[in-house]
Amino acid sequence: MSSQNQFINSKDETSSHKNHMQSARWIIILGIIVIAANLRAPLTSVGPLVSLIRDNTHISNTLAGLISTVPLLAFALLSPFVPKLGQKFGAELIILISLIFLTIGIALRSLTGAVNLYIGTAIIGFAIAVCNVLLPSLIKREFPKQVGTMTGVYAISMNLCGAIASGISIPLAVGLGLKWQGALGIWGILSIVSIIFWLPQMKYRTKQTSVDGNKQVVNNHVNIWRSPLAWQVTLFMGIQSTIFYVLIAWLPEILKHQGISSSQSGWFLSIMQLALLPFTFIVPIIAGRMSSQRSLVAITSALLLIGTLGLIYGSPSMILLWIIILGIGGGFAFSLSMMFFSLRTVNAHQAAELSGMAQSIGYLLAAIGPALIGYLHDVTNSWTLPLFILVGASVLLFIFGLGASRNQFVGPTKS
Repeated sequence: MSSQNQFINSKDETSSHKNHMQSARWIIILGIIVIAANLRAPLTSVGPLVSLIRDNTHISNTLAGLISTVPLLAFALLSPFVPKLGQKFGAELIILISLIFLTIGIALRSLTGAVNLYIGTAIIGFAIAVCNVLLPSLIKREFPKQVGTMTGVYAISMNLCGAIASGISIPLAVGLGLKWQGALGIWGILSIVSIIFWLPQMKYRTKQTSVDGNKQVVNNHVNIWRSPLAWQVTLFMGIQSTIFYVLIAWLPEILKHQGISSSQSGWFLSIMQLALLPFTFIVPIIAGRMSSQRSLVAITSALLLIGTLGLIYGSPSMILLWIIILGIGGGFAFSLSMMFFSLRTVNAHQAAELSGMAQSIGYLLAAIGPALIGYLHDVTNSWTLPLFILVGASVLLFIFGLGASRNQFVGPTKS
């Protein structure tokens, strides 16, 4: 009788443990989704409001342009150091701290005065940089068999909220009378929600992170910065980021030069961002099931080439088609760059190191790209040369993508 009770108790404990683990799993999934929603919205909400911010704060066009550049520079500066912070203190705790700083940055940016605007923007950039680096490695650690699906969920949450944010900024500021401060400050609500959703991770995961992470580092140490494969992933990430941010910055102006009205060109930019959304979910799932992603790299470069050449040589009546093709190509490129962090590494720590390296160099290129393209336009008084630079970038994306998509790892696969 006693042994039967022990068996029943053991069975109940096993069932309870399974339920506990399943609850923890859903909590981290929801946490990742909500955090991902914060990673573009505070940035993409700024673009449509730049003229309002400039006129209200009495800053120059050059300083107004820096509002979008400062976060990218923050990404580049902090990203290489984030993996070590995650390793030392645990990824969950560092992410929580970054979310708190994100909320502080959003609040500070929405206060009166140019100084608060730039300090708040810098804090937002540093906070988002932490999550940019650690979330892909967290996905690899927690969902090693569902990396593609979870990367797709993470990417679509980030890009969907980013697209929504850019679309509702003017209606919030002008239509609802919130002014630019309120239209930017409202995203603090989302960051507070993400803190609430992430707090349970302090209970479920912190101890596991410190133990498992250190063991993996000892067994699989590699200097990422000396790995040719890591540099190929990094350059793929950097080039796709540059193409995306150049289009975000200059596509409306390019279209206006071709006779499209300001309102229409703004809608075309929104359509491009919406076109990439389904593919940021689908492509990671497909990529995760392939040993080599070279065919996806080829499709990515072909789409970007067709879309860019269409803008140069295509009929004005087909501009919508070229915009959609560019959006799909951008969705492919972004998804592959995120997947390479997991597919080309053997553990979560390596994924964080590769993510930090790639995003540091990548966002530095992305910060330089729009300014360079703008300079070339000013010098030539034409968008032809800048667009041919994007053609060249698409070719380079293919070259580096062929290396990054090989079925290899940046470090040793055995201890």
